[in-house]
Amino acid sequence: MTQAHPTVNRLRPRRSCLAVPGSNPRFLEKAQGLPADQVFLDLEDACAPLAKEGARHHIVDALNGGDWTGKTRVVRVNDWTTHWTYRDVITVVEGAGPNLDCIMLPKVQDAQQVVALDLLLTQIEKTMGFEVGRIGIEAQIENAKGLVNVDEIAGASPRLETIIFGPADFMASINMKSLVVGEQPPGYGADAYHYILMRILMAARTYDLQAIDGPYLQIKNVDGYREVAGRAAALGFDGKWVLHPGQVEAANEVFSPSQEDYDHAELILDAYEWCTSEAGGKKGSAMLGDEMIDEASRKMALVIAGKGRAAGMTRTSKFEAPEA
Repeated sequence: MTQAHPTVNRLRPRRSCLAVPGSNPRFLEKAQGLPADQVFLDLEDACAPLAKEGARHHIVDALNGGDWTGKTRVVRVNDWTTHWTYRDVITVVEGAGPNLDCIMLPKVQDAQQVVALDLLLTQIEKTMGFEVGRIGIEAQIENAKGLVNVDEIAGASPRLETIIFGPADFMASINMKSLVVGEQPPGYGADAYHYILMRILMAARTYDLQAIDGPYLQIKNVDGYREVAGRAAALGFDGKWVLHPGQVEAANEVFSPSQEDYDHAELILDAYEWCTSEAGGKKGSAMLGDEMIDEASRKMALVIAGKGRAAGMTRTSKFEAPEA
């Protein structure tokens, strides 16, 4: 396996991850102007078998000639059980490697599938003279075997950046009684996805990876999208797929902290820095209004502040040291 390059940012903003069919040049062009954090150009489910070869070249042209400023650029290849995967990777990476951030591997079932992709990427990078290890991997969990093996998958390569939940194939793989992707199945009073999401989240955080929720297929039901996205955001997920431009704004909002929470997090960080300083008395804890803060508070605030900063938020409050 490769060693991750120390300058590579593996924690890129991914509140909204926009899926774009690689076989549709018009959609590839339109996606460049949408405010999604990440765009993934799809060679898998969004492309019919007869369109896959042409889609590879459309994607290379779009990556090399398009303006993807501010976006994480990802290509989803076909899974290793197909005969398309190796050619997907070779064509796209050789053709547009310097303009590509990650390869998304769907239907990952064990760690060796990630290792195989890592090895292929390394061979291409060395052959083409590209920076070795810069291109990341996103692993999509879409069936029971993948979930059972998710810990090993998450630790399989230093290229890994995210673990993604693929609900549609997963629901089919466990015979879930629902035809609405992402919605709760009838007859079960609790959250049928809680274990799955938490399992993915724990594996991701163990290896400092991001956790991304999959698509919500009722693209005109933005309220439904917000509800499902809110479930994942509440647990700690970093973002969610969007299948339609109308879902982008909702994703960016749901996976960003509120202005109030962002301001409060920044105040906690400032207050803790002051109270532990010489001027603040070198204390291990202090009061911020009616709230006691300590090192644990700082760690929690750092998460919220980090999300706000990544979203480009501006604070509206200022810390003032208490008078002696």
